[in-house]
Amino acid sequence: IALLSMDILELLHYFASLAVVSKNADMSLSVVKVLNSFLFLQGLETLHLRMERHSTNALAVAQYLQGHPAVAWVNYPGLETSQWNELSQRILPRGASGIVSFGLDAGREAGSKLVESLQLFSHLANIGDAKSLVIHNASTTHSQLSVDEQLATGVTPGYVRLSIGIEHPDDIIRDLEQALAQF
Repeated sequence: IALLSMDILELLHYFASLAVVSKNADMSLSVVKVLNSFLFLQGLETLHLRMERHSTNALAVAQYLQGHPAVAWVNYPGLETSQWNELSQRILPRGASGIVSFGLDAGREAGSKLVESLQLFSHLANIGDAKSLVIHNASTTHSQLSVDEQLATGVTPGYVRLSIGIEHPDDIIRDLEQALAQF
């Protein structure tokens, strides 16, 4: 009954101040704020909808990239031409994720320039965000490696990794189109 008399800001502050403490297997304690748990559960409830959108958008982007003259190759298991397509159809029948990678014929500088030219995409190494993300691995996450070491890990000079978000697919493709127009 006391909760009913609180205004919404007081109620949020009250929930944010609560903590759930649990004992881990190694006897250490974990503290999870109730509001954080609530927000996590809210996200979990819509995960299936977001993953469906990530996957359908990624397939559209992969198909677009596959036909672009500046793109040497596209890696997405949802493409019919992918060596992983049959397996992905079997174990991921609702979509093959939101991760698309591709190679630019023009190489390392082109990969960096492409990332800088994108307007909708955020330049981050993360994956699985609601917004579309891009990274040019050779100049960022793998830059401490030699070219031979990069190649050994599958990172070619023109390798670009996209984490496709839930924006409208036309907007995502339009952004890629304007960035790829320079090559």
